[in-house]
Amino acid sequence: MKRRDLLKASAALAAAGFPATPLLAAAVTATATGKLKHLGAAQAFDYAWLKGQARAQAGNPYQAPVSNIPDAVKNLDWDQYEAIQYRDDHALWDTDNLRFRARFFHLGLSFKTPVQIYEVSNGQAQEIAYDPAMFDYGKSGLQNTKMPNDLGFAGFRVNYRNDWHRDITAFLGASYFRAVGGEWQYGLSARGLAIDTALSKPEEFPLFTTFWLERPAANANRLVVYALLDSPSVAGAYRFEIQPGNTLMMEVDVALYPRKTIERLGVAPLTSMFQYGENDRRAANDWRPEIHDSDGLQIQRGNGEWIWRPLVNPAQLRFNVFPDDNPRGFGLLQRDRNFDHYQDDGIFYDRRPSLWVEPKSGWGKGSIQLVEIPTEDETFDNIVAFWNPEIKPQPGQESLFSYRLYWGAKMPAESPLAHVVATRTGQGGIVGQKHPYFSWRFALDFAGGNLAQLSRDKVNAVITVSRGTVEIVSTRPLDAVHGYRTMFDLKPDASDAPIDLRVYLTADGKQQSETWLYQWTPPANRKF
Repeated sequence: MKRRDLLKASAALAAAGFPATPLLAAAVTATATGKLKHLGAAQAFDYAWLKGQARAQAGNPYQAPVSNIPDAVKNLDWDQYEAIQYRDDHALWDTDNLRFRARFFHLGLSFKTPVQIYEVSNGQAQEIAYDPAMFDYGKSGLQNTKMPNDLGFAGFRVNYRNDWHRDITAFLGASYFRAVGGEWQYGLSARGLAIDTALSKPEEFPLFTTFWLERPAANANRLVVYALLDSPSVAGAYRFEIQPGNTLMMEVDVALYPRKTIERLGVAPLTSMFQYGENDRRAANDWRPEIHDSDGLQIQRGNGEWIWRPLVNPAQLRFNVFPDDNPRGFGLLQRDRNFDHYQDDGIFYDRRPSLWVEPKSGWGKGSIQLVEIPTEDETFDNIVAFWNPEIKPQPGQESLFSYRLYWGAKMPAESPLAHVVATRTGQGGIVGQKHPYFSWRFALDFAGGNLAQLSRDKVNAVITVSRGTVEIVSTRPLDAVHGYRTMFDLKPDASDAPIDLRVYLTADGKQQSETWLYQWTPPANRKF
């Protein structure tokens, strides 16, 4: 997916370009909500009604959106699109003394599918009308007098009372959305749903076609947003309850109604970018030491085991499956938060939020699946992680999922064991001695847990590999991280297929660290 830098205070937002759909014509009426206007009459609305709409929609053939926006809007380039600014005095709830406000994204660039946006107040929903007066078109080349009154919006963003200029979350493009924690830095994205990711056939990108923003109470610290999702394979109803904070939390409820059996369903999908880091420098073509939004996948399995899988930028697409039964959580994390490791003073990779998924009820059997796609450019999202249920949802059935999303530097669930703080790799062998064969060195740094209290001669590493020979193993204290470093070489066999590695620390007969998992592909040309 191509990433776009759409918000001045953020880095890129994953985006997908889709053809547009015409909005139904309706009477425009003035409202008491600031300077905004509404379309048509208010209608009763709640989540039960929305689920009924999604179910009914799934019972009918899918109708693809049809492009119906002016060429001048379709053909905007990046600079022209960036010149369009939303007028602060037209924000939803701008004059209502509430703790939240919402602003709307203009159509253009990669965002050519209008979405309908409603305000919900006292159980009644009324559509918000597009109005050229909402926008300052600046040097975009567009003229507000020539914009159609039924143009619609591309999406929306939300502000909270502690900063009316920087937004806390944004919904824009297909079913993508993002949020920030206390560091006010956008990074990776979430999606409503992933369908057929990393299969031989094209991936399907469902769309959030309609949003409902519920007017919060006067002192409410939570904002509720609803969304209707649609695609050739499924329709769905979504409810988001958003609570700002140093770690922003979203309560998400999902009801899915498939039109057909979906080969690979991705629930709670996360999308990020990893170009290169200390463990994988295949695409290190930049002056900055590391470039990534996330550096690892963390999993808390149903049996309580903690997994850490560093991300890579592979030469060929990689697809990994982590089977589980009722997982306790998973997420794409940016563990390395040291500015010196990135040296980026423009988009601040060291401040990128981590994102953790916590199921609210048992998800049963299935697998967490990780897709790593080759990229040579930091503007492309190449990492996807999601939950894939073992039982495929069937047409005519309702599938319910509830989970929490946590965005920020600190996640709510952390292993009490030592965790991996660095993974480094390089040429194996003993320095100063001729090496008669090819091998690859792995250096893993562990910190935290009970490591500082353990006797230094009792900590050992348990290392298993799917193929090849492990040699030159050492585990010794590393005072720089107040932990331990495990080093070993892996001598591969003749195969070029990927090798799976697994490492954890033990002492006194007990596991003392999370489990490090890795997949390494031996190079075809094994020079030493």
